[in-house]
Amino acid sequence: MNEVKDSKESQLTKNNGDRIAKRLSRAGICSRREAERLISQGRVKVNGVTINTPATIISEDSRILVDNKLVAKPRATTMWIHHKCSGDIVTRHDPQGRRTIFQSLPKDIGYMMTVGRLDINSEGLILLTNDGGLARILELPKTGWTRRYRVRVHGKLNPIKLESLQNGCTISGIHYGPIKIVKETTSASSNTWLSVALNEGKNREVRRVLEHFGLKVNRLIRVSYGPFQLGNLAQGESRQIPNKVMVDQIGNKILNGLM
Repeated sequence: MNEVKDSKESQLTKNNGDRIAKRLSRAGICSRREAERLISQGRVKVNGVTINTPATIISEDSRILVDNKLVAKPRATTMWIHHKCSGDIVTRHDPQGRRTIFQSLPKDIGYMMTVGRLDINSEGLILLTNDGGLARILELPKTGWTRRYRVRVHGKLNPIKLESLQNGCTISGIHYGPIKIVKETTSASSNTWLSVALNEGKNREVRRVLEHFGLKVNRLIRVSYGPFQLGNLAQGESRQIPNKVMVDQIGNKILNGLM
């Protein structure tokens, strides 16, 4: 019996098609990483066979069950813009019970993944998509998309040092790519608004770099990610990016390669 099962599963890994983790992600069930966990727990069946490897290849007609529930056909790729509130966290489940951005999303939006993150005290634009492959592509620095922020800082500005950031910098052994900073306004309380643009987006990059130069960040708002703008979207609200806009800005070549 085991030999028959092994033979069936071996065949599943040889046929042309998609990897099972990709299909589960495209169907809006879970991320590809979470799919690997489900598979390792023996909760995924393909054509009646419980699989044990995320390398399993499935066809368009494969019958897939997760926890004995039939998985629907993959949905078309969609993208949304969400205005994250300060205090919300960018994770699906928080052990401490803090509010997450997913609690603010429309109920019928389906399973979505974020393109990058913002820390708990930051606010502004978060891109979401139901396609994990697309999310990974858009996060890569080589994609060339600029992230733009409005940042309020407290402290004395050193224009020469801030200008030097256009050449990148290394702090505590971590190298940060070029950052362009333009002063916007200064208030009587010694707070200054800066416009910050970068193409990389390492963890807490803006805060760490500015604090290294003696500036305390007390507000950080992401206003754009590549061609997509926050605009007048209210805090906690979301809007879908029209398909034509998505194709125009990302390109059919990338989208078709993911489908």
